[in-house]
Amino acid sequence: MASRLQALVFSTLLLCGLAGAAQAQAPGEAQRAQAREILRRVVEMDTSVEGRRVPEMANYLADQFRAGGFPAGDVHVVPYQDTAALVVRYRGNGSGGRPILLIAHMDVVTARREDWERDPFSFVEENGFFFGRGVYDNKAGLVALVSTFLQLKAEGYTPSRDLIIAFSGDEETSGATVRDLLANHRALIDAEFALNADAGQGTLDEATNAATAYSMQTAEKSYASYTLTARNPGGHSSQPRADNAIFDIADAIARVRAYQFRVMWNDTTISSFRANGPRVGGEIGQAMTRFAQNPGDRRAARILSASPFAVGQIRTTCVPTMLSGGHADNALPQRATVTVNCRIFPGVSVEEIRTELQGVVGESVEVAPLDTYYSSDASALRPDVLAAVTAAVRANYPNVEVVPAMSAGATDGVFYRAAGIPTYGVDGLFIRDSDDFSHGLNERVPVQSFYDNLTHWRVLITALAGAPPGP
Repeated sequence: MASRLQALVFSTLLLCGLAGAAQAQAPGEAQRAQAREILRRVVEMDTSVEGRRVPEMANYLADQFRAGGFPAGDVHVVPYQDTAALVVRYRGNGSGGRPILLIAHMDVVTARREDWERDPFSFVEENGFFFGRGVYDNKAGLVALVSTFLQLKAEGYTPSRDLIIAFSGDEETSGATVRDLLANHRALIDAEFALNADAGQGTLDEATNAATAYSMQTAEKSYASYTLTARNPGGHSSQPRADNAIFDIADAIARVRAYQFRVMWNDTTISSFRANGPRVGGEIGQAMTRFAQNPGDRRAARILSASPFAVGQIRTTCVPTMLSGGHADNALPQRATVTVNCRIFPGVSVEEIRTELQGVVGESVEVAPLDTYYSSDASALRPDVLAAVTAAVRANYPNVEVVPAMSAGATDGVFYRAAGIPTYGVDGLFIRDSDDFSHGLNERVPVQSFYDNLTHWRVLITALAGAPPGP
């Protein structure tokens, strides 16, 4: 009965959402111009950890919201050390339930001018793309949220529930601004669930640019790094001994290399394999299909584990990323350390993996977390969110299927999920895999996809918080 009821709810919401999507107008010239100008301004602010212009960006956006009719009491710049967060509340009439949180991040990864073809902090439109550091990760999605709030406010729209924007200032580094919001400003951001503009993605065909698929992120692996340290009294290099710290750490690395964490799955990964197996095709696609039909299938797991792109969907993975040891070329090493970066399957704690690694490398090597990390479970597949996302995607791309997905990377979503706020990556940007240069050189986003994302967020928000005014 429960599954039939969920199916009925989903179908009803989907039909309503698609009807609203059909009525949704593409952004007008005024909104397009305003969104482009805001994007230009924020891309040209170096909000990397070195540029330190996140507070400037937060205050610039706060001014846009106040000028757009949001009361000053509902616009909060929240300083944190040398960065900041921005929280904006769009007040509803309360008939639709608890608030919806909409999240993105203002900071970007460092970019060096000498490495780029163009100045990474100059906004450039060329060959159908917007170029600039952060234009894809994550300022285009962030600006889509800003523009949608401003446009709906200008139209006199009153949502059925409060909508809360929360922009963090250090997602690319420590995530401290989100942790501060959750620990010390929970009342500003507390919500029934969150929609993440830093996750979710549409894929365009490499040859035709036609939309082929859309992934809605409902889970993400936790990020944690551990130091594996071997210690030794050392001594003169002319008197070698068997218990050399570098030998010990080399042995530990070999054990980590040979070790595989247990095979795991959840509703998201099974749904993703079921949908993507036929599209991927070949041996990997067949393995996805078999795994979806028989979760834990050993033969399928072996094939998926051999693929760098698929292994993270069925296991926790840990890989060495940095190495150091010794203090002089003529002395036995007193210490050797390797840093191991792990992407942890949802539902598994950081401490569980530390304990497991300790068992792998043995007592002679100490395993310790490099920092404080957070882990979280997958978010439940809510029918209302899935229906709204489907409506939003199909407003621009009528034949595209929405597939739940687990991200091997990490976003601010892990903190919100850990704090009890289910989070869904649902941004509407579509891009070819070959054009995805987030964190890399010559970062770009398709111009048309940026403007289509305005329609996406309008349909998504109004499908969940009440129909917009007018036709």
